[in-house]
Amino acid sequence: MLTYTTYSEAGGVGKTTLASNLADAHGQHDRDVLVIDLDPQNGSLTYLLGVDAPRDDSNADNIARHLIDRPKGAFEDLILETPFGFDLVPSHNMLENLADLLTRAASMAEDLGEEFERHDQLRQVLLNADIPEKYDTIVVDPPATAGPHLYNAIGATRSLVIPLEPTGKGMQSIEGLQDVVQGFEETVGVTVGVLAVVPNGVGRTTDQQHYLTRIRELGYDAPVAIGERSSLFEGCWDKQTTAFAYVNEYRSRKRDHEMETLEQLHELASHLEEVSA
Repeated sequence: MLTYTTYSEAGGVGKTTLASNLADAHGQHDRDVLVIDLDPQNGSLTYLLGVDAPRDDSNADNIARHLIDRPKGAFEDLILETPFGFDLVPSHNMLENLADLLTRAASMAEDLGEEFERHDQLRQVLLNADIPEKYDTIVVDPPATAGPHLYNAIGATRSLVIPLEPTGKGMQSIEGLQDVVQGFEETVGVTVGVLAVVPNGVGRTTDQQHYLTRIRELGYDAPVAIGERSSLFEGCWDKQTTAFAYVNEYRSRKRDHEMETLEQLHELASHLEEVSA
């Protein structure tokens, strides 16, 4: 089974865009894919995919309620089909208060003499709903900042896929990645693997090629390096779709560099599937 969290230390490096397109590619590879959106921001994966979810309805059942063991229905009822061949558990505004909700739930459990591990809730929810029996690929997209959303994602998936902007700032983050992963392991209490680092927005300058070499020297797998594709990916956000659907539906002429990017996404998805086999 393939499970991973898309992670970046900062926003704006294509984390959510990568999650949506990898999910699409996995689905095209005849895999049963579930994507879980743990990001409370309005510009989250749920928005990108154009999914109509009741994120403003405080009375609606949602992922946050399940994480604090106060669901209003079955977890399966949260799962929505997307037009892209994979399923989605959408975000909800209640996730904005997840830290406080988990703290209160843990306090109540302690008062009742019950166990409640705040960073293991997502994994428990998925197991209790038999999700690993129904899907062979699970992708979780949390916010970039450290906190209960990210820790629950890591606790459930145990693996990271990391988009990286090949700049001096981006390389500074990758140089310290081992310490970051170790911190996750100590916080969550699990062993965490880095399945791939994905340079995104790569040009052909000497410095950027040096960055690619350095990533591999540090021992991280970088199967593909995606070029600067702002027109393609901004178009995805504008039309609320994946790159594959955007090229098929909104490009009257197939552009070689965009078709190359789609092939790279397939290559990356296949690599992740092989690693998990």
